[in-house]
Amino acid sequence: MSSALIIDGHPDAGSLTAELARRYAAAHGDARVLALRDLDFDPSLRFGYRRRMQLEPDLIDAKRALAEARTVVVFTPLWWGSVPALLKGFFDRALLPQQEYRYSKLGMPEGLLTAANGRLFLLADTPWFLTPFTGLPAQTHVARGTMRFCGIRSVRTTRMLGAKDASPARIESWLSRAETLGRRDGLRDRGTGPQAMAAEAASSSVVATS
Repeated sequence: MSSALIIDGHPDAGSLTAELARRYAAAHGDARVLALRDLDFDPSLRFGYRRRMQLEPDLIDAKRALAEARTVVVFTPLWWGSVPALLKGFFDRALLPQQEYRYSKLGMPEGLLTAANGRLFLLADTPWFLTPFTGLPAQTHVARGTMRFCGIRSVRTTRMLGAKDASPARIESWLSRAETLGRRDGLRDRGTGPQAMAAEAASSSVVATS
């Protein structure tokens, strides 16, 4: 079992999103990359929550990995204010009531995933100076409405904005940043000694926006 589960939500293996996920995982040292494009599953929740769909083997495996991970990291681009249909379909099919979340008798949501730490890497063509006007609803959707909703207690977001016009140097800085965060998280996930605690403190101080 890997201590970290990396969810790559981009349909294209040659994308910057996918490369960032690979760099983070390699630097972490104890991470599994779950590239959703390689899974065989129906991304459409065809009956809503009225009737359960049978889970495909790849989804059963993914749900097991989610339940066992100490850290869950999601890499996704921002498309039309949201995430790719592939990632949204994975959330719809894999995160189910009474399994990854439930509601209390008072109607309050209770997350059932046990991961203590989470990260969201969000790539967007939107320049940073336009975000006060356009917002980044995908960040709220994934970090708060999905990851924290399902029980991942601490979720940090790294936003990489203006990707369309980013220079090679800028892109390389993003790749290096993914490696740095992966390395820090790996130290934290693999131990509880002074080095791991220092790594966690350093990770906590990272600014959430690029």
